Amino acid sequence: MPKPGLIIVVGIALLLSGVAVGGDPPARAARRTPVVDVFEHCRDAVVNISTTRIVRMRSLGPEWALDNIFGLLPERNERVQSLGSGVVVHENGYIVTNAHVVYQASDVQVTFADKKTLPAEVVAVDREHDLAVLKVKAPAALPYQKLGRSDDIMIGETVVAIGNPLGLQHTVTSGIVSALDRDLKFSEDAVYRGLIQTDAPINPGNSGGPLLNVNGELIGINTAIRGDAQNIGFAIPVDRLWELLPAMLDIESRERVRFGLHVGGPEAKVLEVRQDTPAAVAKLMVGDRVVKFDGTPVRDGIDYNVRLLAQKPGSTVKMEVRRGDKTLDVAVPLESVPLPDGAKLARELLGVELEEVSNDLRHKYDLPDYAGLVVTAVVRGSPADRAGIIPTDLVLRLRRTPVTALKDVGLALEQTQAGERVVVEGLRIDTDRPFFWTVTLRTRAGG
Repeated sequence: MPKPGLIIVVGIALLLSGVAVGGDPPARAARRTPVVDVFEHCRDAVVNISTTRIVRMRSLGPEWALDNIFGLLPERNERVQSLGSGVVVHENGYIVTNAHVVYQASDVQVTFADKKTLPAEVVAVDREHDLAVLKVKAPAALPYQKLGRSDDIMIGETVVAIGNPLGLQHTVTSGIVSALDRDLKFSEDAVYRGLIQTDAPINPGNSGGPLLNVNGELIGINTAIRGDAQNIGFAIPVDRLWELLPAMLDIESRERVRFGLHVGGPEAKVLEVRQDTPAAVAKLMVGDRVVKFDGTPVRDGIDYNVRLLAQKPGSTVKMEVRRGDKTLDVAVPLESVPLPDGAKLARELLGVELEEVSNDLRHKYDLPDYAGLVVTAVVRGSPADRAGIIPTDLVLRLRRTPVTALKDVGLALEQTQAGERVVVEGLRIDTDRPFFWTVTLRTRAGG
């Protein structure tokens, strides 16, 4: 008698392929495998990502090793094309990929299975966990891949990878889970922990693409290979996405609003209610489940955060919340809050004077749109001065969030306390060999 686990896997595989098997000639149906079903079921949510970098990366501090994951760090200062993969996680155009795929890219283009290409905005980058979120403006709802779970993965189970290896669009490979909870060290400052190890063949260009089980569920994001070995690849477990995406999509870090509600996970559970916020006034509680948002059912925490991002400051969000066996209707306003003084916070906490990049400077250096702030002065003895930042440097990101205007700086630094560490990423342009830099500054007391 077959093992119960085998019966479940075969049954689900047949369920995925029911329509296709019914329409296949018998000889073709006999060749259909779970891998075929997974590819046909999931391919439309997988995208190919092409980026352009305008200069070579260097660090003012310790070298950041992500560009060397596949041993492809460019040696010359020129426009460099690179390729990667991604997966649509929400029909409104939100895509997850690796941070190293889009990091410091001046242009990001996303190509879908139907060959259509759209420009993409980098919404958030988390280099520590090698994750990034992109956004495209699509004319219609996009096919998306629902996130699965990775806490029940079995060593030896079959997995499928779809991606863009070496520019070969929508390539599918398969293998097994070789091990779990692997750590991968690229340098003293770049260590990925808790990775899935797989022997499904992946190559440069697979980065950011999905790792799927035979049920067609996303269980990981492919991130790296061992260059000195064959068929040893690694993926970020999907449970890490459930954990990190709410913060990466947090409306309060992107808009000047006060809301106070942190929601995430497959069940859209309330994870945090901050004191003295509209959510606290509405008496929401940790453990509540958001089941409807403005009258529409909520699938999960990603769906909730994407819907919240679409709301305008000053509007009121109506939600249906489940608390135990009770259903509650709540209305929570998105309170507009005056913008903080970004220039003042940068000067007091980091020791830099910032101004928005002028059109003349942008044209002189052929700067991309994301280059929005220039350092005009550095306070002697300040954290920025000790780190080696100089006037004419461009500041591109604070706390892993793009800053293209002084208001972005204010939002990034508003809650920062003296002595706190802040990751600053920038570009040095006033040199014969321009380069990107990354430093971590310990902030100083204001004044």
